Amino acid sequence: MASVPTTFLLVRDPVAGQAVVPLLPGERVTLGRAPSNRIVLHDEQASRFHAEIFGAAAGWSIRDLKSRNGTLVGGEPLSTDRVLMPGDIVTVGRVEIVVCDGEPAAASTGEADGLGGTATGEMPEELEAWHASITHRRAKSRLLDDIREAAGTAPRVGRAAAELCRLAFSLGRANDLKAVASLALESAMQGAGAIRGIVLLPEQIGERSAAPRQDATGPAYGLTQTVAVPADWPSTAVPTGVIAAVLGTDEAVLARAAAPNGGRVAGISAPIRLGGHAVGILHLEVDGQQREATPDDLEFVMAVCDALGLAIDNLAAREVLSSQLARSTDENEQLRRRLGEEWRMIGSSAGLQTIVGQIERVAATKATVLIRGESGAGKELVARAIHEASSRRTAPFVCMNCAALSETLLESELFGHEKGAFTGATERKAGKFEAAHKGTLFLDEIGEMSPGIQAKFLRVLEGHPFERVGGSARVQVDVRVVAATNRHLEEAVEAGDFRRDLYFRLKVVEIFVPPLRKRPDDIAILAAHFLKRFAMEAGRRVHGFTPEATAAMLAYHWPGNIRELRNSIERAVVLSQGEWIDASELALSHLASAGDTGRMPMGHPSPFTPTTLDEMERKQVLATLEAVGGNKTKAAAILGIERSTLDRKMARWAKE
Repeated sequence: MASVPTTFLLVRDPVAGQAVVPLLPGERVTLGRAPSNRIVLHDEQASRFHAEIFGAAAGWSIRDLKSRNGTLVGGEPLSTDRVLMPGDIVTVGRVEIVVCDGEPAAASTGEADGLGGTATGEMPEELEAWHASITHRRAKSRLLDDIREAAGTAPRVGRAAAELCRLAFSLGRANDLKAVASLALESAMQGAGAIRGIVLLPEQIGERSAAPRQDATGPAYGLTQTVAVPADWPSTAVPTGVIAAVLGTDEAVLARAAAPNGGRVAGISAPIRLGGHAVGILHLEVDGQQREATPDDLEFVMAVCDALGLAIDNLAAREVLSSQLARSTDENEQLRRRLGEEWRMIGSSAGLQTIVGQIERVAATKATVLIRGESGAGKELVARAIHEASSRRTAPFVCMNCAALSETLLESELFGHEKGAFTGATERKAGKFEAAHKGTLFLDEIGEMSPGIQAKFLRVLEGHPFERVGGSARVQVDVRVVAATNRHLEEAVEAGDFRRDLYFRLKVVEIFVPPLRKRPDDIAILAAHFLKRFAMEAGRRVHGFTPEATAAMLAYHWPGNIRELRNSIERAVVLSQGEWIDASELALSHLASAGDTGRMPMGHPSPFTPTTLDEMERKQVLATLEAVGGNKTKAAAILGIERSTLDRKMARWAKE
């Protein structure tokens, strides 16, 4: 009667040695560190109750008991129950359990008919020979930890430290994966005296799995040859089981075996770790006839692999930062273009061209600029144009409305405050002056600044340092101030509401922004610009304005200036039901114009008296000259014409 084949487990534990455990029908075999297990695993990576092997309909199966570090079967992580076949290798840390058929006695002694044949599918002779040749294992290099004590007594340790230092600098200068791998391999071969070497890494370096993958052909487990010396040394030359053992146990090994030519060769294999996981391997071969590989060589190669892993991590982080920087630069450029479009000065009137010329002349200087004009006429636009045309354009442009805050809050916003300066000041805060350092500070409604702050503001304008509210430290900044107002500062000075010295300090360069009603040539251009912009934002198909709408905009006095025009166009685009905007959809108001000073005229308007355009122009020019004290240059700027044009008109009127 033929004997029934026997299934047993060949346990290879580096601590306890080799043992044979037969599998008996109806029996459950447990594996783990706890003494109550049938197979006690002497490895720190094993859990107390790690896995179990039990009988099933299809044969013997293995199940992982939710262990901390997992169980490998044939190099693959075990996720569900799996039927075991003869020749399967179960790996838990450094412990290997081989499923065998046959006589346990033959298997335990390692006889050829027990382990050498392939009929039973048991452990291949080559793999068995390699495991038996391992002489040293290391999970972590102690070379750098003990360097201070060892370097003084062991010259070789000092040389190793110097080589690692040189390698670190070289790796820091390398710019790609192949370069860092070549540097590390060269250093490892030189330090260990190796004759051959290879670096195997995943195809995608972002893969951080601690377990080797069996989805590639050959023993590479998903790894590819990154560099090798000699260059044609194939990855298949790495002994069978080396990659699975090194990646599975996260340990470096030193093995000695006989070479094909009759000599002896030593193999040093160390894991390359990324993010704390072993994902690659550096393998060296040392000619035993030239020198004997030592555990110190193993320590050095592990240190090189650790440095290589850090360099690869740094390369990956550098690539991420580089892509993020490129993306941020592109986004910033797009935002800058959009911002430039948002603040682009649009129009063709003589008044606008005069302002553009003044901006070009004043932007190159450090002079303080005072911009005057009605609310909504575009004073902030002029200020930003000055900033963008100056050498400070790469620095901040900070805006602040002096009329929007009380005196205490305005001082804190301008100059900052220290922690505890007042109720609610829970931490130090930098003011607008500090925020605009090296850039431009635009102060709108400067005429509303209280007299108490004007003195401190004047000192900063004169270049003196200032102190934060509640502080004593002196703060020095380099800021260009551009101020704006729609008030008559001269009247405020006469009334004592505005400091005379501050008025003259602000009025180094004065730019007058004419109201929209004095720039009729720009109305249609601005309306078309806003229509295109808001139609695109709202996703509406609007072709333009009807002739009645265009005539209404040209006849309207626009008391709110460009701001009112912008809001009217946006409202019309949103509410329009057709493809052409009509006059009724503009919803123009009936407010009176504020006037150039920002003050509303008192009383009722006088009855309309028909007159010629030439007469109206003459009255306007003469009234403007009278208002500015006969200063023709200033009058021409206010009127939006050249000085020579004003002289010709005055000469013609004098002859009439």
